[in-house]
Amino acid sequence: MIDLPKTRVLGVDFFTGTLEQAVKHTLSPARGCPALVVAPSAPGLAVDLIKSASYRDALVTADLALTDSGFMVLLWRLFKGQNLPRHSGLKFMIAILAQAELKEPGAIFWVMPSAEDDERNRAWLVAKGFPVTADDVYLAPHYGPGLIVDEELVRRIEGRRPRVVMMAIGGGVQERVGLMLRARLGGHPSILCLGAAIAFLSGGQANIPPWADRLFLGWLMRLLSNPRKFWRRYWEALALVSLMRRYRGDLPPLRG
Repeated sequence: MIDLPKTRVLGVDFFTGTLEQAVKHTLSPARGCPALVVAPSAPGLAVDLIKSASYRDALVTADLALTDSGFMVLLWRLFKGQNLPRHSGLKFMIAILAQAELKEPGAIFWVMPSAEDDERNRAWLVAKGFPVTADDVYLAPHYGPGLIVDEELVRRIEGRRPRVVMMAIGGGVQERVGLMLRARLGGHPSILCLGAAIAFLSGGQANIPPWADRLFLGWLMRLLSNPRKFWRRYWEALALVSLMRRYRGDLPPLRG
């Protein structure tokens, strides 16, 4: 496997190469084992990284950690004087879905958060030429804290044998599910923990135009679209300032 350029931030080796390199690495058929791709948000880094052992294991051992958090990128520039290329989960999903081989039947297996999200997301995917059926979708149950075990999900994926498993559920949970799947699955499906990225495209969440994503303003679009839902999430993300200032490249201790 080719070594990719990375920079360690808070103990996580974030990918710093090109988007093309990331896509090629993710879809490489020579990998021989499941690959885990994560795109941690600022709230995830500020809260879950120091409170959830399985979440931090997923990030620290991920095959590809994307610099999804513009806040983290800005803080790294402030405290370290270094510019990190930002690869958002949304930008990465668009690049992945642009690959023609993923429009083959059964190429992608989707883990959706609800029947409503499944209906909307699947309608958008079918309209874009992806032949997604009910057999290609798993509705995630409620997962509690700690390590996750989901034998039904493992069985479904093993039966379908997709190229990619796309996790479209919430951050802080999807990474723990992805960690479990990588340990259980044979072959080499890539497990992409990109959460709400598909909802931005299908209309389930606030539309984030490319210019807003480039200017690190995706969080503002979400906040303005539903302040009651997102204000606490972004308030908690402010704790990332003190974590970055104190630990920089080192992994913070687990608390609680």
